[in-house]
Amino acid sequence: MDRSRLIRSICTLAGVIGLATVLAVAEDEKPEVKITPNSADEPFADELSLPKAAEFLDAVSLNWTRRRKCGSCHTNYPYLMARPLVQPAESNAVTEVYRFFLNRAANWDRSKPRWDTEVVATASALAFYDRHTKGRLHPITRQALNRMWTLQREDGSWNWLKCNWPPAEADDYYGVVIAALGVGAAPDGYARTPQAQAGLARIQKYLSDNPAPNLHHQAMLLWASSYLPELIPDSQRADIQNRLIKLQRSDGGWSLPSLGRWQRHSGEDNDPAASPSDGYATGLVVYVLRRSGLAADHEAVQRGVQWLRTHQRRSGRWFTRSLNTDKRHYITHAGTAFAVMALRACETGGQE
Repeated sequence: MDRSRLIRSICTLAGVIGLATVLAVAEDEKPEVKITPNSADEPFADELSLPKAAEFLDAVSLNWTRRRKCGSCHTNYPYLMARPLVQPAESNAVTEVYRFFLNRAANWDRSKPRWDTEVVATASALAFYDRHTKGRLHPITRQALNRMWTLQREDGSWNWLKCNWPPAEADDYYGVVIAALGVGAAPDGYARTPQAQAGLARIQKYLSDNPAPNLHHQAMLLWASSYLPELIPDSQRADIQNRLIKLQRSDGGWSLPSLGRWQRHSGEDNDPAASPSDGYATGLVVYVLRRSGLAADHEAVQRGVQWLRTHQRRSGRWFTRSLNTDKRHYITHAGTAFAVMALRACETGGQE
């Protein structure tokens, strides 16, 4: 008997003996959550709704996890960072995605990670989720973070995916900052453990030897330094803040193409001057400025918040055009996660 027929038989038996629910469902029988494609033409929402944003994030992350059965820097990794910040913090969707990654991490010895990137990104996303939910480091998250150090290279970096999909999958620097973010955000003082201290020393050497290739990565580093101040000196922190503020648009938002120089897969440049403000850049910059110490009533932060409040789409997302192709615009998913994090940071004093 195949698995699907077996599970149907179990469900029938459960009904006979009076069980209320059966939780086991075949992976290939889980329905896809309907969601419209990411589009710049989608109308704006009449008013801001974080619950609607949570619904969107639940749908796209659940679909990605079920269909692809892997992690993605533009969808379900940022989802685990952001989703617990919207009430209710727990949902069937986020529980399923979280358990998927816990299961992956728990079984890496038997089912090898696809790439070193999977270990680093999974460990960091789980650390954020643990911080934002229970406030305790899950044993499997600790195990994943410890495994991360076994893959760190002598120069302090990891062999990150370089698929020419910027901003996340194009260079090793991004992976180093993601690792630092996970270690810094991990609860229970994980950053002070011997494994973390040795790994962080190598990270600091890498950062010292390798300047950030663009302002986007500098913003990510500024974020990481909000947990680990020793990563950058105060003068560099202030310089990154000022450079980000100078790029704010007249409408109050920021544009992702303005944070780096990236070519589209067609060979064209991403033109910052021709690119409108978008959810990814605005959410990331507002969030990072708050995390790095700017007050919620700072003019740049307030203008950024106003842009986010007025540019949510009816589906709950904030649109961002892909830097690479015009097929799917998956970066919209990460942009929506950053928008949620930015708005919550401005409501809660910049900390979570």
